[in-house]
Amino acid sequence: MIDKFELREDMPVIAFIGAGSNLGDSKGFIHKALNELERFKGLSLLDISPFFRSKPFQAVGEDYINAVIKVECFLNPEDLLSVLHSIENQNGRLRSTLNAPRTLDLDVIFFGHSQIDSPRLKIPHPRWRERAFVLLPLQCIAPERVSDEMLKLVWGQEIRQIK
Repeated sequence: MIDKFELREDMPVIAFIGAGSNLGDSKGFIHKALNELERFKGLSLLDISPFFRSKPFQAVGEDYINAVIKVECFLNPEDLLSVLHSIENQNGRLRSTLNAPRTLDLDVIFFGHSQIDSPRLKIPHPRWRERAFVLLPLQCIAPERVSDEMLKLVWGQEIRQIK
């Protein structure tokens, strides 16, 4: 695990992370990611949405298990992304083709109120409003971020909350 990042000395930032998996023990992979995030210096786990099962959206493969995670972050956005990629890699993530099935996918959805558009990182996530598997879990832990109009746009996507 990467653990040599410079911590921010100013106020922490609230970040939201999308988590998904559709290979192997999907729930288990997301739980492993939560454990890694919880143990990582510079991050504090604040909340986790319920898990949702969704059909692949603009992708192929088995159904996904998805959740959204709220963290307090003392890292800069690029370091947070590196931490997420490290956790994905530890859990067998392969980047073979675009939208390929995956053991674990962790995306920064929001990083405070930051707006970043770099080749490596785009915040807010550029497609968060198009995806029921982000909007419905996000609505559970940050309802102020999700409007009825957003939900109407993803109405036809197959998704349901699971235990």
